[in-house]
Amino acid sequence: MKIVIGSDHAGFPLKEEVKQKLLDEGHEIIDVGTDSTASVDYPIYGKAVGKAVANGEAERGIVICGSGIGISIACNKVKGIRCALCTSVEMAEMCRRHNNANVIAMGARMIEKDLAFAMVDTWLETEFEGGKHERRINMLDD
Repeated sequence: MKIVIGSDHAGFPLKEEVKQKLLDEGHEIIDVGTDSTASVDYPIYGKAVGKAVANGEAERGIVICGSGIGISIACNKVKGIRCALCTSVEMAEMCRRHNNANVIAMGARMIEKDLAFAMVDTWLETEFEGGKHERRINMLDD
């Protein structure tokens, strides 16, 4: 799968670990930055990931900042993006199953690497259920 990933400075170390895991699994990765722990503005990276997914450059996106909150808000400003901030494997599953989330957000200061990996795996493997949820997704996209 082609996945775009971005983070601010607080999310940079976790972004690099998630990126390497996905590369090792054979995914194609577009990294929109940042490239260090030097302070940067999270909206730049959230919007960059959102735009890459919305315009079809990538199938899915991953955003990471300290809490996951700010970067998820920035990403959701892009039309066509359904970015879900997740803190558990169950949330990662449900955001795909019921909300067809095309971007997952994580807080590097909130979760451990192993949980981030498990959430990403579940999020990538879970299919959208459709049905009544399709109608609701269409309402979100309107």
